Amino acid sequence: MSANPQTRRVLSGMRPTGPLHLGNFHGALRNWVELQYQYDCYFFVADWHALTTGYEDTNRLQEYIHAVLIDWLAAGLNPGVATLFVQSQVPEHAELHLLLSMVTPLAWLERVPSYKDQQAQLKEKDLGTYGFLGYPLLQSADILLYRAAFVPVGEDQVAHIEITREIARRFNHVYGREPDFEARAQKAVKSLGSRNATRYQELRRNYQETGSADALEQARELVQGNNRITVADRERLLGFLEGGAVSILPEPQALLTATPKVPGVDGRKMSKSYGNTIGLREDPDVVAQKLKTMQTDPARARRTDPGDPDKCPVWDLHRIYSDDATRKWASEGCRSAAIGCLDCKKPLIEKVVEEVRGMRKRAQEFEDQPELVRSIVTEGADKAREAARQTLDEVRRVMHLRGD
Repeated sequence: MSANPQTRRVLSGMRPTGPLHLGNFHGALRNWVELQYQYDCYFFVADWHALTTGYEDTNRLQEYIHAVLIDWLAAGLNPGVATLFVQSQVPEHAELHLLLSMVTPLAWLERVPSYKDQQAQLKEKDLGTYGFLGYPLLQSADILLYRAAFVPVGEDQVAHIEITREIARRFNHVYGREPDFEARAQKAVKSLGSRNATRYQELRRNYQETGSADALEQARELVQGNNRITVADRERLLGFLEGGAVSILPEPQALLTATPKVPGVDGRKMSKSYGNTIGLREDPDVVAQKLKTMQTDPARARRTDPGDPDKCPVWDLHRIYSDDATRKWASEGCRSAAIGCLDCKKPLIEKVVEEVRGMRKRAQEFEDQPELVRSIVTEGADKAREAARQTLDEVRRVMHLRGD
């Protein structure tokens, strides 16, 4: 592992819109729990992001922030290895957002696919605000503030990271240019030492010719872990990997994570906006009843009708919760009509209820210790601010916003 944790830093966040559900858990949170032991992870409750679509009613915001934090801890996020904090407790997010807004073309924000999509989906809300238009820039500031190397996303979200990369590239181009950059960079390469210089050039060529993210990461680690070079040369070498400017804000990479399809009780994607969720800490009896009445393959109108698991949302839950033997039993039983839909659901109900009961028990332990939760968040914000200040010091310096 590199001597500099930024080369292994991961950042992600969640909006506090209420208690989390199984879709949140399997779509993101479960991956975070695994990543925290592999990377230097920063996870934040994105309360400012919640305002971009919910600014008109903030009465329950603090309640929702608390609920998300409890859900995170109950699910297994460990404040001993990951940094957990609330976005608004680190005001540096707002400052970097402001500074980046000075160099970000308006057209870049207007072309973000989700901008028009969400406006269409949320017609009942007044989204003609700068906050809504600018949320991708705030998201970019969140990532770039910690110089995160990776952002965990599903395959369908990779494009969302691209605007952050473009913004970093533009900022570096505007403020990272210096006379004779390439000559200075080549001189810095030699200061790595003969063997490391050769390896750096090989990795740089590999990345620039093939776009290999692995080569880029290895080159970054080689530079970040070298104690023989100056800070200025380190920034030059990082920038030389990807272009012709000092790398003040490194471009993050998407960290692809498994994101299984989690259906709601009506068969559509599980979402609060659809009212079809199963909460992580919902009453076990309510959970069981929801699953019993969950929509199945519409072709099975009668018990004797054969079905197709691939057309049944319950099957998607079997993919998540059941072992191979149970899935084989459920698939064959459905296709041959040997079992009914309620039979098929029984092992699922047992697994989901068991998971929810465990979440409720662990959550209650934290609910009973409010001071502990406040301490975790305060310590997380302090650590996050320390990292954020380092980035902003450099940003202010290159923008000539410092008097020294």
